[in-house]
Amino acid sequence: MNRRNFLIHGSTALAGLFIASSPLRVYAAQHDHQGSQKLPSLPYAYDALEPHIDKRTMEIHHGKHHQGYVNKLNAAIARSHDLQHMTLEDMLRNIEKVPKHLRQTVINSGGGHANHTLFWNIMTPNSSEPTGKVAEAIQSTFSSFDAGSEMFDKIAKTHFGSGWVWLVVDENKKLQIYATSNQDSPLMKGHTPILGLDVWEHAYYLKYQNRRADYIDAWGKVINWEQVNTNYLAAMKA
Repeated sequence: MNRRNFLIHGSTALAGLFIASSPLRVYAAQHDHQGSQKLPSLPYAYDALEPHIDKRTMEIHHGKHHQGYVNKLNAAIARSHDLQHMTLEDMLRNIEKVPKHLRQTVINSGGGHANHTLFWNIMTPNSSEPTGKVAEAIQSTFSSFDAGSEMFDKIAKTHFGSGWVWLVVDENKKLQIYATSNQDSPLMKGHTPILGLDVWEHAYYLKYQNRRADYIDAWGKVINWEQVNTNYLAAMKA
C-alpha cells in the first residue's frame, strides 16, 4: 500500500446513515434478546466498491462467508446459557470465560463475525485524505504517514496464510499495527481494532487470484477514514 492508499478515506452521507458510531456499538447491535447473532447489512450496495473490490466477491464474502460465521456462532450460543447472556465483544474480550468445549468455535466464528462486521464499515465508495485525531495519532506514533503506511503494507503483503492486518488502540491507549492469523480478534488481546484488512484469499481471489499485493493496494482506495476516526475516538474514551 503506498502513502496515498494508506491515507485515503471516504465520507458519504449514505454511509453515515448506516454505520454505528463506534466498533463497540457495531458489535453490540448484532444480536437479539436471546443472544443470537445477526448478519449486519452492508452500508452500500454490493457493487459500490468496484472496480477496487468486485461485486461477486462482495456477494460471496458477505452473504456466504460472513453468514457462515454467524450460523456457526449461533449454534454454539444455543448450547450455552452463559453465551446467551454475553455480547459478541464480551465473548472475545473474556475468551477464557467461554466454556472450553465451545471456545475454539467462538474464536473462529465469533472472531470471524466481529472482524467482518468492522471490515464492512471501514470501507466506502468515496475517498479523500483523512483528518482528525486518528490522522494525528498515526503520524505521531509512526513518525510519519509514510512510515505507518510502509509498516502496514509490509505486514499485509508478507503475512503467511489466512488472517488480518490491524490498526488497533491497545491497553495503553496507543496505536499498534500487527497481523493475526485466521479469524483471531484483537479483542482477545484487550485491544480495540479501529481498522482491519482481511487477507484471507476469499476476500480477493475471484478478482486478483494470487496477486495479494494488488488487492491490498486497491483496498487502500476504499478506506472510510471518517469511520476509522470515529472508531479511534470511541476507543480512546472507552
